[in-house]
Amino acid sequence: MSKKLVFGHQNPDTDTIASAIAAGYLMHKAFGMETEAVAVGEPNAETKYALDYFKVEPLRIIEKADTEQVILVDHNESAQSVANLADVEVVGVYDHHKINFTSNSPIWFINQPLGSVATILYYEFKSHEIEIPTHIAGMLASAIISDTLLLKSPTTTPFDQPALEALAEIAGLEDYEAYGLDLLKAGTDLSSRSAKELIDGDAKSFELGGHDFRIGQVNTVDIAEALTRQAEIETAMQEEGYEDFLFVITDILNSNSKAIYLGDAAQAVEKAFTTKLENNVIDLPGVVSRKKQVVPPLTEAF
Repeated sequence: MSKKLVFGHQNPDTDTIASAIAAGYLMHKAFGMETEAVAVGEPNAETKYALDYFKVEPLRIIEKADTEQVILVDHNESAQSVANLADVEVVGVYDHHKINFTSNSPIWFINQPLGSVATILYYEFKSHEIEIPTHIAGMLASAIISDTLLLKSPTTTPFDQPALEALAEIAGLEDYEAYGLDLLKAGTDLSSRSAKELIDGDAKSFELGGHDFRIGQVNTVDIAEALTRQAEIETAMQEEGYEDFLFVITDILNSNSKAIYLGDAAQAVEKAFTTKLENNVIDLPGVVSRKKQVVPPLTEAF
């Protein structure tokens, strides 16, 4: 039986890495598949914190799939995936984003609008009556915390908290809120990262109204401090070569964001968020979710 790679999107976040690990284990236990969880990029500081905390080895990093069959997690769009996705067969998908995917044959495709793919996988483990190992439970709990900002994000659903509580118990997290705050803060130290690392750390590409649109996001506890680096951030954004680039800076403690925008669609961006750009910066009060609060209004504006 040929091995199948399991991986998430480029510039992986905690949900991407945790879901690849968990989905690979689940598919092996439930269906007897030989799998390997891999990553399409380096894990970020937050993810490294979770990996270290639960003593999980970092995944092998790839740019291209080196197997004939693959399983996707936390994405289904080719622009966000490995460079050679068109040359391999996708046999399964676990995702919670909008669907932009076609297949020539029936596949195992599960897409639910929950707070994280980790939540989906928790319930998949339950439905298949497969015990979740402690370290995988810890990574899945970390992923829910990350994607829902400790259950405070508007992407949070009624299914996420029960899943998080159950996973935390399996993982031995007596106080998941204290752990969660430490986890989120681990990803907010921006001082040691270059401008390119900041804009690439959690960035995805979208096709919006014929525009090649790049949207990056970074979490912090001090937006003003992050904006002191605006000039170098803008230089890094320009060097990426995208037609439009929106870089969202999110305050995880106060649930607000500001964004730097470079491109030729300023009117559409202002229309999307019903406010004006000032010195390439737009104020986004109450915005924390790219998936639910950034991409949808931009899609409508274009």
